[in-house]
Amino acid sequence: MELLQGEAFDSLFQKFDRLAFHLEVQDTYHTPGEAEPFGLFLAGKEDDFAWHQPWLDVVRTATAAGRAFRRVRVVTVPHVDYTRWGLTVAPHNIGAGEDIRWLPRHLTDASELTTDDYWLFDDDLVAFTVFEPGGRFAGGAVTTDPVIVSHCRAVRDRAWAAAIPHRTYVESEYASA
Repeated sequence: MELLQGEAFDSLFQKFDRLAFHLEVQDTYHTPGEAEPFGLFLAGKEDDFAWHQPWLDVVRTATAAGRAFRRVRVVTVPHVDYTRWGLTVAPHNIGAGEDIRWLPRHLTDASELTTDDYWLFDDDLVAFTVFEPGGRFAGGAVTTDPVIVSHCRAVRDRAWAAAIPHRTYVESEYASA
């Protein structure tokens, strides 16, 4: 595997042809870039989401070109604060073109998932997201190894089929638990 950082990692979101899929399996992330907006959420204060615009622009550009973004967030119910915040951020991602689904952890077998988050690009490249101990995003450990890619495709397919679309999820008993 090769660790891609900075522009090298970011370029993956311009290079894919059809589908970028993201599996998130952690309940909480402590990335410094999200600390202030998350703090606003916890304090019940308004957020202008300016911090999120660069990502939303990436999604808009790709989806306008006919490429797709899908994301499954595996979450514990009842939700931790970070998940509750994620539910308020998700409509912005969806508005930009992402398709987001939620998978309550108790509805799946952990052995059916991966222990690490990853991006799967066009069914042939996997980038496992790497975080430093303090939570800062360190890049993506990238591989095209066919065994690993095949496993991640199978995990994606199972998780996607089991996950609940955002609109349905926010109206479900899981979101209110």
